[in-house]
Amino acid sequence: VGGLKKTTDILVSEVSIIKFEVKELKETTNNLREVVQGLITAVDHLAKTIDDLRLEYAAIKFQLDRHERWIEQLAKKVKIPLEI
Repeated sequence: VGGLKKTTDILVSEVSIIKFEVKELKETTNNLREVVQGLITAVDHLAKTIDDLRLEYAAIKFQLDRHERWIEQLAKKVKIPLEI
């Protein structure tokens, strides 16, 4: 009976340790999940910002090309040679 009690106490102790470790693992997993979610949100924001900048750059390039054409047309009209 004494040996059975000792074995039971050891098993209860081991189960208690395992429960504690599982709880810690769950907390760590939850923390990692939050970090990953934050990273996903940051990457999504960065991707949107890059896309916005790409569109803005395209609009600026279009406007610059138009201004260059106007300058060339004006230079021809007033007969001023443009140097490259």
